[in-house]
Amino acid sequence: MNNLGFWGKLKRPIFCLAPMADVTDCAFRKIIAKYGKPDIFWTEFVSADGLAHPIARKKLLIDLKFSKNEHPIVAQIFGAKPENIKRASALCRKLGFDGIDINMGCPDRSIERQSSGAALIKNPKLAREIIRAAKEGGGGLPISVKTRTGYNKNEIGIWIRELLSEDLAALIVHLRTRKEMSDVPAHWELMLEIIKLRDKISPQTLIVGNGDVESIADAREKCEKFGCDGIMLGRAIFGNPWLFEKKEKVLKKSLGRSGDDGQRKFSAENFRAFREKLFPDVREKLKVMVEHTKLFEKMLGRYKNFAVMKKHFKAYENGFDGAKELRVKLMETENAKQVEKIINDFLRKI
Repeated sequence: MNNLGFWGKLKRPIFCLAPMADVTDCAFRKIIAKYGKPDIFWTEFVSADGLAHPIARKKLLIDLKFSKNEHPIVAQIFGAKPENIKRASALCRKLGFDGIDINMGCPDRSIERQSSGAALIKNPKLAREIIRAAKEGGGGLPISVKTRTGYNKNEIGIWIRELLSEDLAALIVHLRTRKEMSDVPAHWELMLEIIKLRDKISPQTLIVGNGDVESIADAREKCEKFGCDGIMLGRAIFGNPWLFEKKEKVLKKSLGRSGDDGQRKFSAENFRAFREKLFPDVREKLKVMVEHTKLFEKMLGRYKNFAVMKKHFKAYENGFDGAKELRVKLMETENAKQVEKIINDFLRKI
């Protein structure tokens, strides 16, 4: 019997933030929670083997750090040893996570050499043992899996069937094979086959699609067209902490009554406010980038190289005059103070 946990309480369609290594860390998630909170947060993926080891665990706990405003939040773990998956899941429950997700889709060779990530697509028997171990260790937390449509080819009929047979709370499917990586468009037409299989094997399991989704509007369209319960967005979040902003709420706040007929219309002032909320201008984007950089340094400066933060700069600094030159300067910085000075100097000139 499926244990849906928090998944069963969410309004559909569900829009969640994809776990991305050295991207969706605790600092960036805190920024996202402030400017546009998704329905579900995910941590970066964390090694179950490391979490099960007393010494390694101390270094990895920073990857499981989260703030109170990030609930519901799912801890994503990876590994190929059921006993360590069990221990890691028990730790995640103790830390206060709302759910546990097992990565069975990462194509990184270093992960696959550990028989983890996408390598598990070739070993359904072990994958099912891992899911059971997570359920046992999780002590009642809902268990989900994030995976792909197959390894070298479409294996939905075999691979997805095996996963659904374990009564997952949710199954997140990146609609490409491991071989395809991200080199081809996501095969959204396959979602219809996945939904049909879900309805037959495990009707309660929620299906979340992933791949090439550019916006919330695009996500809504895909849910309506293909019948999935939700969408996981990844690359669309780069430089855009406002991605999950509830536009409908902004609209209602910005609208004002006018005219004899009582129709709702925009005042000039409210329209500007609404537009700025929908489309943050250069100043706002760069100020939030500085805020993000300071938060990264404060929360992760002891644990991660400042170069990790720099991968966000290109995304924030895009689509305006002088962006390229600004980016060149920022790539030479070594700390948040230098970043803030460069941004302030730039803003004074525009």
